[in-house]
Amino acid sequence: MSIVTVQLGQCGNQIGHEVFNAICSDICGTHGLCSKTENESYYDACKERFFSEEESEVPVARAVLVDMEPKVISQTLSIAARSGYWKYGDRSHFCQKQGSGNNWANGYSVHGPRHKEVILNLVQKEAEKCDRLGGFFTIMSMAGGTGSGLGAFVTQCLRDAFPTSFILNHVIWPYGTGEVIVQNYNSVLTLSHLYQSSDALLVHENDVIHKICAQLMNIKQISFRDVNQVIAHQLGSVFQPTYTAESGSHYSRNPLGDLMEMLVPHPEFKMLGLRNIPQMPENSLAYSTFSWPGLIKHLRQMLIANAKMEEGIDWQVRPPRLGSSIPSSHSTNKPLHFNTSIANLVILRGKDTHSVDLGSFQDPSLYASWLSPQDAFKAWKTPRAFNKYEKSATLVSNSQFLLKPLDNVVGKAWNMFASKAYIHQYTKFGIEEEDFLDSFTALEQVISSYTSL
Repeated sequence: MSIVTVQLGQCGNQIGHEVFNAICSDICGTHGLCSKTENESYYDACKERFFSEEESEVPVARAVLVDMEPKVISQTLSIAARSGYWKYGDRSHFCQKQGSGNNWANGYSVHGPRHKEVILNLVQKEAEKCDRLGGFFTIMSMAGGTGSGLGAFVTQCLRDAFPTSFILNHVIWPYGTGEVIVQNYNSVLTLSHLYQSSDALLVHENDVIHKICAQLMNIKQISFRDVNQVIAHQLGSVFQPTYTAESGSHYSRNPLGDLMEMLVPHPEFKMLGLRNIPQMPENSLAYSTFSWPGLIKHLRQMLIANAKMEEGIDWQVRPPRLGSSIPSSHSTNKPLHFNTSIANLVILRGKDTHSVDLGSFQDPSLYASWLSPQDAFKAWKTPRAFNKYEKSATLVSNSQFLLKPLDNVVGKAWNMFASKAYIHQYTKFGIEEEDFLDSFTALEQVISSYTSL
């Protein structure tokens, strides 16, 4: 099944471009779908997901690019076409001459309704090119105006127009000390609206990726491109073809559906986090060796201690003991900082994946009590290495990983709202105080649900 990617705003378009680059790089070991690889089924499965042939000599990305300013889109189209290995469709983009001014209400209430028809027509054309539509993967940020406001509006429209298709929103969480004064308002409004129309939200935190660039990749002067390339590598490690237990000897044909089925068992819990190991500069790979037991041990501890990367993991955190005599209504036996999961997916790529012992991820104490470990944990594997890493492991987790950042964003937004700061910027575009209150209520319910796991 094919995935239609919808790139929204400056951040969404830049990351989307890097994702397609990472996919191309993985397929033939250089930047590009230059020739059939030794693993033709892998190549074909990837092509089916992300590219259409059309009449072009190079594969065309199944993507729609949307921004209210033309600069980033024209750069993105040009860089992709110049690569000579893949490109975007000639008529798969939409832009205007005026941005959203970092105002969620402007993107959602003005640009969204005004340009709804033309954007949906572009999406419809991409969907019709698919032999089988697997769903939509939208890429957007939360801090600004277009990616967040227009992104929330477009997601709502996709849900109305394609009620049976899967929608996965990839969301960039803003820096804690961001440059946009109203980023917490924009974030609260974005998340609350996406929660109503999306099947799941896959979140990357800018602060975390920045740390990975500095500490693991050893980058001294970190650019947005560096950050985006790390994100793209992690996304590629999830969406490139794998064998699932159900797919047997064939690569999974429905990646979005498989992901949702196992990681989102309840509509109240839609927040997905991503961890990928190892990550290091390319020039260090030749001097590094990794064992599966070591990678799995680190990945599991990253999960339970909610570590963002393999450096600085708190090894003191342990799962709570099951069968404690303390009544469940006084659940004080849970260790501080332990990250309870609803569901986890581990994806292994590289040599000898068939022999890897993943029993430590099936420990019932890692999970909420209302799902059995057999239902809460799955593994996908492929013997094919990913982007020059001989062995690599990825964890996609529906857990309490985002509780603290979410609580912080809601708290900061509420403090601003209580003093009526900047509210007029939103009311002039039709977003009333009542809309803010509804968003706060919705997210406080999400926080409460995850806290009670």
